Amino acid sequence: MSEQAELRLDLRGLKCPLPALRTRVALARLRPGDVLTVECTDPLAGIDIPHLVRETGDSLEGSERVGDAMIFRIRKEPFMPSESSG
Repeated sequence: MSEQAELRLDLRGLKCPLPALRTRVALARLRPGDVLTVECTDPLAGIDIPHLVRETGDSLEGSERVGDAMIFRIRKEPFMPSESSG
């Protein structure tokens, strides 16, 4: 049985659309069950990151504001083909 990995992504100081783009790339590299913690200071990340997680089918386990940063905890879910594909 493989261990779950936890990756932290510090995207503080980056402006839209970079936080969402870099989060998407990081999620694509994770295995199901792995956790990605993303730290952003761009106010639009509060909209973009949850939207991205819904789009990818992964789970947003939590989000919080710490000072000027927003921190998102995302769990990589197994790929599930959508009903509309194929």
